Amino acid sequence: MTIEELLHRYAHGERDFSRSNFSKQNLSLAQLNHIVLKEANLSCAALHGIDLLCANLSSANLSAAKIIGANLTGADLTKSNLSNALLSSTTLTGASLAKANLQRASLNYSNLSGVNLRDANLQNANFKGADLSGADLLGADLHQADLTDAILQDTVMPDGSIASSALGVDNG
Repeated sequence: MTIEELLHRYAHGERDFSRSNFSKQNLSLAQLNHIVLKEANLSCAALHGIDLLCANLSSANLSAAKIIGANLTGADLTKSNLSNALLSSTTLTGASLAKANLQRASLNYSNLSGVNLRDANLQNANFKGADLSGADLLGADLHQADLTDAILQDTVMPDGSIASSALGVDNG
């Protein structure tokens, strides 16, 4: 399916595009709220500034996708593959990334407040300056993840402890 066909069908009310292949395609700036892309292949896709509010991307392949400045508020990314993805300055407030693969993903300066990252693979992920306040990281693998200047207010850490202060923030 081409991007033009997807946008046309979406504009006419179709929402379920599960298992579609959009690898290496450019969907930047598209407005696709509530779309269903379960098990879709979006690897190496350009998704800059895309609006995927409450989208279902569970088990989708987003490896090496470029998702800068996107809105994924409330999106379901459970068990999705976001390894090597670039998610800088992206809003993921209230999204579910439970059991997702975010190895080597860059989420610097993203809003991950209230996100579910339970049992996610976050090895070598970049969370520099990200807002993880209220996030749930229970059971997540943070091995060599960069949390420099990340906000961890009321964040459930992998061991179940609660981080109750912002890390790396200069409170003057």
